[in-house]
Amino acid sequence: MILRSILTAIVALALPAAAAAEAVLVHAGQLLVQPGEAPLRQATLVIDDGTVRAVRPGFATPAEAGLPAARVIDLSRAFVMPGFIDLHVHLASFAGGESYLRKPSDYAALRAAANARTTLMAGFTTVCDLGSIGYAVLALRDAIRDGIVPGPRILASGDPISPTAGHSDNHGYREEVMAALPRRGVCDGADDCRRAVREAVRRGADVIKVMASGGTLDESDAPTDQQFSDAELIAIAETAHAFGRKVTAHAHGKGAIDACIRAGFDSIEHGMWADAETLRQMKAKGVWLIPTVYPITYVGTTPEQVRAGPLRNLPPVSLAKVIALGDQPKKLVRQAQAMGVKIALGTDASIYPHGQNAHEFLEYVEAGMTPMQALEAGTTRAAEAGGIKGAGSLRPGMPADVVAMARSPLDDMAAVLDVAFVMRGGTVYKMDGREIPFMPPASPAAPAAPH
Repeated sequence: MILRSILTAIVALALPAAAAAEAVLVHAGQLLVQPGEAPLRQATLVIDDGTVRAVRPGFATPAEAGLPAARVIDLSRAFVMPGFIDLHVHLASFAGGESYLRKPSDYAALRAAANARTTLMAGFTTVCDLGSIGYAVLALRDAIRDGIVPGPRILASGDPISPTAGHSDNHGYREEVMAALPRRGVCDGADDCRRAVREAVRRGADVIKVMASGGTLDESDAPTDQQFSDAELIAIAETAHAFGRKVTAHAHGKGAIDACIRAGFDSIEHGMWADAETLRQMKAKGVWLIPTVYPITYVGTTPEQVRAGPLRNLPPVSLAKVIALGDQPKKLVRQAQAMGVKIALGTDASIYPHGQNAHEFLEYVEAGMTPMQALEAGTTRAAEAGGIKGAGSLRPGMPADVVAMARSPLDDMAAVLDVAFVMRGGTVYKMDGREIPFMPPASPAAPAAPH
């Protein structure tokens, strides 16, 4: 309750209210109802109570749409489509940010709220946050759902599941410092890993994120390969699925990826060193690849670029691992696409500044996807991979998550970098390239004091 009050107060001071959900007609010059199908020309989206009710040919009037009254939004010169989905963000983190060890714990939630707003303005109406401190993003998820702050719909993992000394465990500090820091999600042995997953679900996790390998940015010389045992990974996957949760793995090395495939994981994040044999197994078992290509382009793909780029001050051991990646992520996507592996969009936002997520679409086209396939990766395919039923399409019955651009990304994918209109759940947050002022709903009246 205290955290929610803080979020409400901060946002109320900074942002006045976006238009509430209402009956709306969106007149679209081009309308991509379902990515993968041809866009319609001169069509109307009929939206009521935050939901797409119909798609009509031509620019319908309220009467023609069967509504007594409706607001008409003129996007007759724009390309209109479902809001984008990013399956791998870290809203409580930010590029170049200092350690939260120097900040009050609630600072992470306020930082995440600012990053969520930026992400929404970039056209991403749904995201999956795969790793945050404590309850910060879980609280933000609920605050956005309840209309307290603006942002995309969030699925969140909270603290990832990690082995002792793994990618999200504390390391690099003195023993007494590490003993004072929380170690939520850290587990060893199959039974202990079942406990960690159950606790994540109890805390409110929508998805289970597992650190199956070491990390490129770890301040340790541990390799980026398998760190959980096969038995531990199987226990994690079985427990996650028993609670109705998808389970996804941070996994760079081939051995770690192969182990997660054997264990029955739903998706692989990064997957940098997967080879053809691994990709064949992913395809055979329907495991999704979330490749996170743009962060590597952002930090540099040559030793010279990395040493001059935003991660130039990393510890030498971490810097060496980043340099070793080179253009491997681009090669991975090209090979996976050619082999028919299922790919969905995720970006690892926070390695680069939040709001630049749409650059990932351009990476996919460069790697060999058609523009339509790239759009599918960030809409319908991302929804399927994440088990998100209310996103990725504008068919009747779907939430009205809508974005628009001045030109068609099917002709020029760079159009996704300049989203001029954003609607989530029938509420307009951005119009003509400008953010719509937002204010949370008034708090309910306090109960009368007893006599």
